[in-house]
Amino acid sequence: MSDVSPSEYVRAHREDLITLALDLLAIDTANPPGDTRKIVAEIERFLEPLPVDVERVVADPAKPNLIVRVPGQADQTLLYNGHLDTVPFDADAWTHDPLGEHVDDRVYGRGATDMKGAVASMLFAIQAYAATDADPPVDLLFAFVSDEEVGGDAGLPALLEDGQLDANACVIGEPTCEVDRHSVTIADRGSIWLTLEASGEGAHGSRPPLGVNAIDRLYDAVETMRERFGAKRLEIAADVAPIIEESVEYYAPSMGEDVARELFWYPSINLGILEGGDAINSVPQSARAEIDVRLAAGVHTPDVLAGIRDCVADCEGITIADVSWSVGTAEPPDSPLVEAVASTAAAITETRVYRRSATGGGDAKKLRNAGIPTVEFALGTDTVHAPDEYVPVDVLADNTVVYTQLPTEWSSQVDP
Repeated sequence: MSDVSPSEYVRAHREDLITLALDLLAIDTANPPGDTRKIVAEIERFLEPLPVDVERVVADPAKPNLIVRVPGQADQTLLYNGHLDTVPFDADAWTHDPLGEHVDDRVYGRGATDMKGAVASMLFAIQAYAATDADPPVDLLFAFVSDEEVGGDAGLPALLEDGQLDANACVIGEPTCEVDRHSVTIADRGSIWLTLEASGEGAHGSRPPLGVNAIDRLYDAVETMRERFGAKRLEIAADVAPIIEESVEYYAPSMGEDVARELFWYPSINLGILEGGDAINSVPQSARAEIDVRLAAGVHTPDVLAGIRDCVADCEGITIADVSWSVGTAEPPDSPLVEAVASTAAAITETRVYRRSATGGGDAKKLRNAGIPTVEFALGTDTVHAPDEYVPVDVLADNTVVYTQLPTEWSSQVDP
């Protein structure tokens, strides 16, 4: 056992951490197409000298996943999850290199915050344990996955289907913090994705009263949904309501309290796609819309969907052509995992760490639905998906320290 702790090792080797982050950023993994073969090979090279078990799990040959196992002292497993793909970028919109550049106290690049920076921190945590001959108090499992940015099946879903993720708890390295506010994401929102189709009667554009405009019908149906559901306060389960209130408090400085309260206590209804008509001088006979409805955790999505079906049935000429839905999920704010992440992060940042809901839903929902308690946490910036995305060097180091200290804190919470 070394006299140096894993956290002390991280602080003493910041330059190596920066180099690792730049090595990951240098590999373009924009999705689409989402080819992650080169970055997986780079991670394998980094891990090769370390005493860990590394396994590729492949559903799509162009989008491999990597599983890393670090044995610990207790029969509990903490999973760290990070995705390797990024959203695309327009290099002309950047003033720094989108494939990685270190300037002063920042590391720039597509994925610096979302989330190659956090992946670098997870990998460096593995190295810190190995370099200090420290055995983690619990088994550690790392899943570096592909295909997350487009919600594809080649990444985390493939690992779950293959039974690769046998863990007692999980931390996803999604950025959950801004410059002046820190949080751990412990809930997500449910969703209803609707495809509506409208039928009408064609006519010449110079004589619209002789026809029935399908686009007008469709838009009226969307407005009816907004009036019936968008203005109706959600009935949120009592055990989730405190999370929603803390979420409102977290988001209020950036979007205003009224907007934040509306976002979580009411359904959000977004008309994302509207198609119809053949020519400007014709009354459209058909139209199609795709609508995104979001609901806070603690709301039973099927009940809302039933109401939407009744609403659509009252709209003449409108049918539901397709629908998919999910129920929001949440972790108890006082669960061992949430307590461990929040307390560890608060000790390192010396600030309050909010326990909030995400505004959307992603891999955390998949893991919770698979029976694995899951939160999202990474210090970061509000430059996610933006030009000149960056992560401060201090954040890279602090994330790594959180990930190295978390197993001890979590094990103490699980088995005090």
